[in-house]
Amino acid sequence: MIKKITFLALFAFALFSISQAQVKVVAHRGYWKAPGSAQNSLTSFAKADSIGAFGSEFDVWMTTDGKLVVNHDRTFKGVNMETSPFSEIRKVRLDNGEQLPTLDEYLKSAASKPNTRIVLEMKSLTDLSREDESALRIVKALKKHNVLDRTDIIAFSINACLAFKKLIPDTKIYYLDGDLSPKKIKSLGLAGIDYSIKALKQHPEWVEESHKLGLEVNVWTVDEEADMNYFIDLGVDYITTDYPEKLQKLIH
Repeated sequence: MIKKITFLALFAFALFSISQAQVKVVAHRGYWKAPGSAQNSLTSFAKADSIGAFGSEFDVWMTTDGKLVVNHDRTFKGVNMETSPFSEIRKVRLDNGEQLPTLDEYLKSAASKPNTRIVLEMKSLTDLSREDESALRIVKALKKHNVLDRTDIIAFSINACLAFKKLIPDTKIYYLDGDLSPKKIKSLGLAGIDYSIKALKQHPEWVEESHKLGLEVNVWTVDEEADMNYFIDLGVDYITTDYPEKLQKLIH
């Protein structure tokens, strides 16, 4: 009996360890909390790569004159990323002193660090036709820098998701907004859901439902240890966090 109990305990521990190992760490806007870093900076991707994060997430806007730039906020340091010309945006400095990067600059740097997956969020634009144009320009940039095969696409806009799906059907594309069930995501042909803590805590059953449908699940932005453990136990595939090293310690 004791041997049987011991075996079952070891088996359960093995299963738990496997489930933990399956959770992959994505640095939110790069590892921007690291010393000398800043959100969506070239350094933030390098810092994520240096700690062995699975992926590094960043955001892309298309300027009013059709240039692609890397930044999160629609308005950053008084400059609107969507309605300002590139010449004005180019003057913006990040909090660590770096120049706000173009997508070409960002991808060139990321291409030299092949061990870290690229997680690209295309920001929603007010004109859907401009979203289609932005998606097309992003795909061209990914192909130019030979990183398409190690890139995942994420977006809040269903229009953007479907635009990418049409352009690069073999690339993983995830929806962010949190308002669609896994069944609906499956019907759209997307790779999975990439939902907030709030959305997945309201619908924890969506994790299992997604997996049964062959979809993957990411959750964002998970910074507290209790929440990290909650989603590890829930069995999500990826966790996006501002504190990737903290999450790595819980997983390994």
